[in-house]
Amino acid sequence: MKLKVKKIHEDAKIPAYAHEGDSGMDLYSVEETILQPGETKLVKTGLQIAIQKGFEAQVRPKSGLAAKFGITVLNTPGTVDSGYRGEVIVILVNHGKEEYKVEKGKKIAQMVIAKVEEAEIEETFDLDETTRKDGGFGSTGLN
Repeated sequence: MKLKVKKIHEDAKIPAYAHEGDSGMDLYSVEETILQPGETKLVKTGLQIAIQKGFEAQVRPKSGLAAKFGITVLNTPGTVDSGYRGEVIVILVNHGKEEYKVEKGKKIAQMVIAKVEEAEIEETFDLDETTRKDGGFGSTGLN
């Protein structure tokens, strides 16, 4: 799968895998901003991407930012569809207790390329039965 990447900001960094075998490639900020505790902001990457049909890019949190500072991607995973050609922008939220400075050129998220299937939708009046039935939220207990 080939991912085409276009820089639209002079300070943008091309996403890259840090280690062989990694599923996510790092995304970097092209701006500086302060995230107050509880605050959400859109943070620009300065990149546009072209994804082949049948794939999506998933924008996910960086575990280090989440564990150390409480910084995460609000709509995780954020989806970049194959037809989207706008800037890749990350929705960051500060769940920590301290303000966090997003620095230009620093990692803010990771992006995973995933294969997707287009479903054939069929309206029906009956669904097959399962042992779970309609058991949802907490239906299997906590033990």
